[in-house]
Amino acid sequence: MSTPPTRTTTATQPAPPARAPAATPATTDGGRRWRKPKASRQARVVIRKVRPWSVLKVSFFFYLCVWAVILGAMVILYGVLAAIGALDSATKLIRELFADKTFVINGDWLFSRGITIALGMVVLWTLINVFVALLYNLISDIVGGVEVTLSERR
Repeated sequence: MSTPPTRTTTATQPAPPARAPAATPATTDGGRRWRKPKASRQARVVIRKVRPWSVLKVSFFFYLCVWAVILGAMVILYGVLAAIGALDSATKLIRELFADKTFVINGDWLFSRGITIALGMVVLWTLINVFVALLYNLISDIVGGVEVTLSERR
């Protein structure tokens, strides 16, 4: 039996450095190299107070936008119903059912009442949100607030 040859190094001859395998990195079309994404930083934050003034401004603007979208949808719906003759048919039906020959669907009256009611609802829901913010501030003193984890995108 023969023994396999062994490689010996002496103190005067340092061992050759170990080489990493020669791997070619994957490239994209632009020649950029893909890198392993680093772990994103994370932070835990506790929300203890919410400023009522901030809630009032954001809520008012949000409900004003909702009101504008609903009003726009109502105008489009009213225009489509008038164009296909559904409003005239509804007027005739109501006149026959209730024997009221003076009934008419008035768009100006509908939209003026709708705008008034909608503006009232905007103010009401804004005040409700401010009240909820004040209530949250009181409860967070007892409970400790809401814990949120923020992470950084890479």
